[in-house]
Amino acid sequence: MNGPRFRVLVVDDHDVVHWGLRSLLSSQPWVERCLAAHSGDEAVELAKRYSPHVALVDLYLGTESGAEACERIVAACPGVKVLLISGAGRISATAARAAGASGFIPKDWSGGDVANAVRMVALGMAVFEPGGEAAPAGLSEREREVLELIATGATNGEIAGRLFLSPHTVKEHTSSLYRKLGVRNRAEAVQRAQRLGLTA
Repeated sequence: MNGPRFRVLVVDDHDVVHWGLRSLLSSQPWVERCLAAHSGDEAVELAKRYSPHVALVDLYLGTESGAEACERIVAACPGVKVLLISGAGRISATAARAAGASGFIPKDWSGGDVANAVRMVALGMAVFEPGGEAAPAGLSEREREVLELIATGATNGEIAGRLFLSPHTVKEHTSSLYRKLGVRNRAEAVQRAQRLGLTA
């Protein structure tokens, strides 16, 4: 496969989930090696030994908080990016970032979306958006404004009037956000934005 390959550390205290996540990630062509830990102590030890690019850490590790484990992993190995994951609770983006995490996702995401989120974090992106998919990185504030107006059904001319832009500039913003969202038209853009929680 072209592109970088990454070492991934899975940290989860439930054997079945642990096995599932390891199987999922080990099958990805961009994963160089998949390591496994059942506790914060084990995760820190493996992180020191193997320097993984990203650690996928359960928010609840028995009696230990995944956020605390995240802090310990990042303190021991500052180069490791941490993605928190949970099936039974939530953590705000602010709290996750404070612990040193680069993202948080729920376990009810599909396997493909979980793998994609891990890869995005390994590549240096943050994944905090709600919804069923990992969010695209890099929508500008103006592109978000254009997207929100597209979702209301506004035409390019109407968007131009609302945002005091030329129709040509609106078209450029629209083309850019289509590319970043990976869609081909307005309907797909609105559907994907709603799944990502980018629009009301």
